[in-house]
Amino acid sequence: MASSYKWGLSEITALMNDLWQLLSEDEKQTFAESLRVVTYRKHEPIYEVGDRPEYLICLISGKIKIYRDGVGGRSQLLRLMRPVQYFGYRAWMANECYVTSAAAFEDSVVCLIPMPVVNLALQKNNALCRFFMTNLAQALGSSDLRTVSLTQKHIRGRLAESLLFLRDTYGVAEDSQAIAIKIPREDLANLSNMTTSNAIRTLSDFAVEQLIVVDGRKITILDEQKLKLVSEIG
Repeated sequence: MASSYKWGLSEITALMNDLWQLLSEDEKQTFAESLRVVTYRKHEPIYEVGDRPEYLICLISGKIKIYRDGVGGRSQLLRLMRPVQYFGYRAWMANECYVTSAAAFEDSVVCLIPMPVVNLALQKNNALCRFFMTNLAQALGSSDLRTVSLTQKHIRGRLAESLLFLRDTYGVAEDSQAIAIKIPREDLANLSNMTTSNAIRTLSDFAVEQLIVVDGRKITILDEQKLKLVSEIG
């Protein structure tokens, strides 16, 4: 990783306004003096299972994947982060090491704020406490829904749900209307809890059914309503 000088403090705080506006003037000064802006290259790890948490991490630009290696080394892709989202703090608040890993899905810029600085603010700032409680509660709800999907849906339903999730998370490219993330088949399979071969075969089926168009790693959704139906009933 390398320090990034492209982003000024005013740009960072404007992007992080949902959090920054909750801070007192003294807290803003302390956060500003403590934060670091760092660039991670594609595939570069940000933290790994077993590491001690040190920072509140905010994704400023790029894409980050949260994952865990399972049985036989197979990776389970748990979440994909988009700007501006906060992560990396749950383990610190739980007083435990990381149980997941995070890596840059593409070249990414993050803001790092030491958790002791955040914790000091949390002891006095009720609005900041509510902010993190809301974020954690929303993440728990999403995790519960995802657990049901991955354990009960047919592979067609899981893959359809993943495609819709990617579109809703990252939007579409202006020039092509393709989902604005070029995701490898292996990562798409890991996101959908299936083998890579099943993901490739199901993508081909969706293309034949004219639900999507596949052009290499570019995927364009043609029939959103039918894809949603597949997501719901398989």
